[in-house]
Amino acid sequence: GRSKMAAGGAADSQARFGHSVKGLLTEKVTSCGTDVIALTKQVLKGSRSAELLGQAARNMVMQEDAILHSEDSLRKMAIITTHLQYQQEAIQKNVERSSNLQDQLSHLLK
Repeated sequence: GRSKMAAGGAADSQARFGHSVKGLLTEKVTSCGTDVIALTKQVLKGSRSAELLGQAARNMVMQEDAILHSEDSLRKMAIITTHLQYQQEAIQKNVERSSNLQDQLSHLLK
């Protein structure tokens, strides 16, 4: 009778051991799954931030182009302004000369 009980006890402890192993496995699988999900989220976040960085870089390049274009336009406008100033001075001199001529003519015609 004793060996039967001992066998029963052994089977019992084996069943308990099996249960605890199953429990540990389930726990491990669950934590592994959680880790995988966390890792996936991290990777997605990383790719998203890389995407955003790329977009920011593209925007910077576009702005740089715009700034260079503006600088070029300003330089051209400065040149045009200088030319206009020269023309204005020439016109003023011509006006002064013509008014001098008119004065001389009116003196001659008196």
